Amino acid sequence: QVQLVESGGGLVQAGGSLRLSCTVSGRTFSSYAMAWFRQVPGKEREFVAAISRSGRSTYYADSVKGRFTIARGNAKNTVYLQMNSLKPEDPAAYYCAARNTLGVLTTTNYDSWGQGTQVTVSS
Repeated sequence: QVQLVESGGGLVQAGGSLRLSCTVSGRTFSSYAMAWFRQVPGKEREFVAAISRSGRSTYYADSVKGRFTIARGNAKNTVYLQMNSLKPEDPAAYYCAARNTLGVLTTTNYDSWGQGTQVTVSS
């Protein structure tokens, strides 16, 4: 397993932008498919976006498509989530996840998780 640390959460006005980062320890970052999930209290963790090992394949939840972008910098062992046009329904704890696998996973079947970073949107 690897260690994941998220950062970049905070308070933003509706319509604004935030960029989340997730830094992964270890030397094999390029072997891991990465994803972002989010969760609000009392609800299940929800898939947001995923990216393949190479970065050539990405997948988004319909609720964020066209507003959020996932990207990875393999040289920096970091995956990013650029969130634009934030809406009142976007606030949640955002979690980074990693799995040593080909392809892209949209379920919670990831091996390693970060502690989460909180995103709050004011109307």
